Amino acid sequence: MRALLQRVSRASVRVDGEVIGDIGQGLLILVCAMEGDSEAEADKLAAKAVKLRIFRDEAGKMNRSLADIDGAALVVSQFTLAADTSRGNRPGFSAAAPPAEGERLYDCFADRIRAAGIEVATGSFGADMAVSLTNDGPVTIWLES
Repeated sequence: MRALLQRVSRASVRVDGEVIGDIGQGLLILVCAMEGDSEAEADKLAAKAVKLRIFRDEAGKMNRSLADIDGAALVVSQFTLAADTSRGNRPGFSAAAPPAEGERLYDCFADRIRAAGIEVATGSFGADMAVSLTNDGPVTIWLES
């Protein structure tokens, strides 16, 4: 699995103009299941996202986790994280998991973050979504299982 984490002060996702997910301070997590991934990769990536110390402590250093700050997560599926741009100018996405498996692992990832006690909002798998965010820092971290 691949994930792009963005530390945010606010983030939301809309489908057909309607807000379906909204958080305050926390992480916007764009996530993609890759061909051959299993629940083990979803578990590993979710645990890392929850424990990653990228939030400021009292001294202003990145020393606190999402759990430490009682933050929330907005989890949005994004198969384009599987883009292969090594040939030509049109990305290929064959490394992404098939849609049904991708959705299952996306749901599993979000559920694992919830199970860690984090408030989770989600996008809509496969939908055309409009994501808004206020990136805090900015801090953007790439994770792979």
